[in-house]
Amino acid sequence: MAKLKSALRTAAMIVSTLAVSPPILAQAGPADPIQSDAVQAISVPSADITLSFVVPGRLSEVSIKEGDFVPKGKVLACLDDQPERIQAQQYKVQAGDKTKILSAEADLAQKKLDLKKVESAKAKGAASDWEIEHLMVNVRMADLALKAAILEQELNQHRYTQAMSQLERMRLVSPIAGRVEKLSVETGEAVNALGAVVQLVKIDPLWIDVPVPLAQAKKLALGQNVRVQFPDAEGAPSSKGKIIHIAAVADAASDTLGIRIEVPNPHNRPAGERVSVAFAPNEDDHHQARLRTK
Repeated sequence: MAKLKSALRTAAMIVSTLAVSPPILAQAGPADPIQSDAVQAISVPSADITLSFVVPGRLSEVSIKEGDFVPKGKVLACLDDQPERIQAQQYKVQAGDKTKILSAEADLAQKKLDLKKVESAKAKGAASDWEIEHLMVNVRMADLALKAAILEQELNQHRYTQAMSQLERMRLVSPIAGRVEKLSVETGEAVNALGAVVQLVKIDPLWIDVPVPLAQAKKLALGQNVRVQFPDAEGAPSSKGKIIHIAAVADAASDTLGIRIEVPNPHNRPAGERVSVAFAPNEDDHHQARLRTK
């Protein structure tokens, strides 16, 4: 009898649980994909560059500070380049000077005229073969002198181009539009070649690298929409990103494939936050779902 009463009490508890459970499930509704299917990842800058000078020197100007936003092409810092500018100016003057070429052209024309006159005199018996040969050598030497003057001017032009290129190496120009994350130098400081000067980051858009299981990754495509939920923004709508890169080589240890996502960052959220990523179905998945419902 005691065993029978115990069994009846257990059955009653089960029935009571079943009676309560359905209303709770109905109230909860379907699970939110951004919560149930989300993958945790960390956002990174879409560009992170450390800039350096390729030549050593002394900093004559630093026109930025940490936290500044700089446009692409802005001059960030300069080395002292006064001697190089003087030398470049000298090469520029020499490259534009045609005095030697004009002088050599005039000398060659005179030598040719002299040869022509002597050849005319020889036809009348008034000049010797030795005089003709001597003037022919003079014409040849004058021609070589002209070619040497032309070559010297071309070399000066190349020297000027090289000097200007050297001056460009003494200016640090931003290759991207971004924010100055770290500045490692000050005006007047001596810097070595390839030493870190400034770190630039670009956080709009942000990138998110996600290792995705191979079975799921095979269903993804470039340009496919992705939903990204940032921390402390659970009540706000998730941000819309897109897949911009799918790795060609999988990670055999974890059986995953690297997926890179790009997401706009108009509010300048910092990189390095832990975010939740949910992959929206692609158009083929939507099409197959519509066929199944028909």
